[in-house]
Amino acid sequence: MIFFVGTFSQIILLPIIAFVLVKLFSVSPELAIGVMIIAAAPGGVTSNILTSFARGDVALSISLTAIISLLSVITVPFIILTSLTLIEDSSLDLNISLINMAISMFLIVTVPVIIGMIFRKFASNASMKFEPIAKKISAVLFVIVLLGAILAEKNNIISYFAQAGLITLTLNVVMMIVAYYVAQLLASGTKQKKCITIECGLQNGTLAIFVATSIFGGGMYVIPAATYSLIMFLTSLIFIYLVRKVS
Repeated sequence: MIFFVGTFSQIILLPIIAFVLVKLFSVSPELAIGVMIIAAAPGGVTSNILTSFARGDVALSISLTAIISLLSVITVPFIILTSLTLIEDSSLDLNISLINMAISMFLIVTVPVIIGMIFRKFASNASMKFEPIAKKISAVLFVIVLLGAILAEKNNIISYFAQAGLITLTLNVVMMIVAYYVAQLLASGTKQKKCITIECGLQNGTLAIFVATSIFGGGMYVIPAATYSLIMFLTSLIFIYLVRKVS
């Protein structure tokens, strides 16, 4: 049951909340689509690492990341194309191939996930032995990714946040709060609530930037993904600090 709560929250609730905020904030069409791209993106491996830091349900986190990543070959193109139709602005390019987008998602997201699942299935002993080492490597990689994200956008941070900082911060915080209380409403355990909150707060920013660049040519479409990618690390670390302090 809790798995479907996490899936529903990320695939259905997150894009709906993003679209409502896009309308409330009255941002430009390009930024609006950029917000919808980051909302459509699946969670990344970082969510698994931070769920572990928060002492959440890591197995659930890995399952959600894997399945939602597999589904993204359908969900991401659908959400983006639906958003283009609903925003209804003549400056937006509506001639986007659903098939090409789906193929790109399959090659970038689905194939690596399938390879990982096959490896875990047929080399489970090796993967179990490597797990303690992997956690330490993950902690180091998390710091590197965080610093890399900041350094990569250091020349654009002020400009980006001036344009999309408020809406992406609002999306991130609102979604984490909604996800936490939806999980609580459905009587999940504390570990599951932590997991779903983090899963719904951390999106695959790298994938979102790739989609915005390859399909829309970058520009303003990339800005929400860039700001969200920086914001989500900060809010997730604050969340982890709070839940660990309480527990």
